[in-house]
Amino acid sequence: MKCISVYTNNFGVFSDIYEEILKTPLGENEEKEIEGVVVSESGEVPENYLDRMKAKLDVVVMKVKEKDITILQHGDVFEILLPSKESVVH
Repeated sequence: MKCISVYTNNFGVFSDIYEEILKTPLGENEEKEIEGVVVSESGEVPENYLDRMKAKLDVVVMKVKEKDITILQHGDVFEILLPSKESVVH
């Protein structure tokens, strides 16, 4: 899964810029500022990362089912977990 980190603890602010974040192309480990909030492409996370984070009491887990996107909120950061685009070689 690809991870995009959004450095805010304000759900309202995150919600306001969420769609723009998804439309913004980010290179690996690239940071951009969107409406005063730092957004960073954090690379790939291991398969067990989501399970480990779900087990923590201070982590909020949100799911966007129609897009297979998971959003984690903990501390001062939201993490958007996107399915990795798998390349198939024939």
